[in-house]
Amino acid sequence: MIQHSRSARILECNEQHIPGGVVSGARKVEPHIAFARGHGAYMWDVDDNRYIDYHAAFAPYVLGHNDPKVNAAVKKVLDDGISLFGSGTNELEGRLAELLCTYIPAVEKVEFSTTGSEASLAALRLARTITEREHVIVMQGGFNGSHSEIACNVLTPLEQIGPRVSPGEYPYIRLGAGLPRAPEQLVHVINFNDLASVRYVCEKHSVAALITEPILQNIGIVKPEDGYLEGLRTLADEFGFLLIFDEVKTGFRYCLGGYSELSGVKPDLAYYAKAIANGYPISVVGGKAEHMDRFDDPDASRRPLIGGTYNAHPVSVAAAIATIEALLEGNGAVYRHMDNLGAQIQEGIEYLLNHHGISGRVARQGGAFCLYLMHHLPRDYHDLAEHHDFERDLALRRSMIDAGVYFFPVATKQCSISAAHNSNDITATIEALERAFTEVF
Repeated sequence: MIQHSRSARILECNEQHIPGGVVSGARKVEPHIAFARGHGAYMWDVDDNRYIDYHAAFAPYVLGHNDPKVNAAVKKVLDDGISLFGSGTNELEGRLAELLCTYIPAVEKVEFSTTGSEASLAALRLARTITEREHVIVMQGGFNGSHSEIACNVLTPLEQIGPRVSPGEYPYIRLGAGLPRAPEQLVHVINFNDLASVRYVCEKHSVAALITEPILQNIGIVKPEDGYLEGLRTLADEFGFLLIFDEVKTGFRYCLGGYSELSGVKPDLAYYAKAIANGYPISVVGGKAEHMDRFDDPDASRRPLIGGTYNAHPVSVAAAIATIEALLEGNGAVYRHMDNLGAQIQEGIEYLLNHHGISGRVARQGGAFCLYLMHHLPRDYHDLAEHHDFERDLALRRSMIDAGVYFFPVATKQCSISAAHNSNDITATIEALERAFTEVF
């Protein structure tokens, strides 16, 4: 079993100055590991244990840790003396904006921010400005940002959300303390893949926007059923709300145009983060020019607020440009590579499930995958909460970590293959998973 003695000491020391010892609640997981460095598909902790990394820091590392081309682009910005000027514009951010508008069919103009939550907030403000409405629809099990209004209903225990509701909506469950009660009246939580509940809410309320991940990836890989995203587009046009795709996780991981390109469904607005800059902090909100231009409306009463000192920081912008250029190489060779490895690991896991007689299914999109310990793929969070074996899922993940394969130790979290992984990594992962199955089942 891998030892984490130095990691434990670092956590104990940090707890003296940082609440809980970590700077994000989502990072406080067991085993407590303090990582020291990352390169390609691997991470090393302070005890010098190496792990094949499938967490990818919640998925931004599409090219792998410390990709040399991305790092070279960042170093060039620093060497050239390009700074965060905080006034006017510059060629670098213009180049990135041009790339995004060229390769993402859903966007004609873009604005930049630093985190996915900021981009989510900007998109929501813009939708309310355009529609002059306030109500919002979100998905049970989806995470669309940490700002007060829509920080709700992710991995909510079944006893809190109650029995299945369709058509209808679920109780609004806050993601922690300190959040206001007002959003309960404006934010409506429904199930993914449930068009009847969208209509139900729209017939009762004046809806400004529906926000959804096109694949629910904060609970693994829960895909839209045939016709679902098209149905959302139709309902948005019928009821006059804006359809917003949260592509923080799906964007740039499967193709440059995001999942909206793969599905052929064009949202009114979309926002992106994570894989766009291979680990550097940047986010984007984009959409139709007529909508995005409201951010620069000469009438202040028609102009939603967008701002941020670190918006389009040159280091992150350079990293994003280099990442996109790498993803363009070989007419999408990176995506084919990740898809091939994804198919290899799916085949291996499914063989083990059958060989050991374990009830489970693998959900996969390209190089992202999730093993569900249930007899069918989940169609929504409620289905997942009712049928998935959360305890064994967590036990498997911890066993994998002991074997030097880092599956993030929270049940149902997706695993992400990067361009830096290779077939030998997948083979080693399958071998570790076979041992884990023997331990856990």
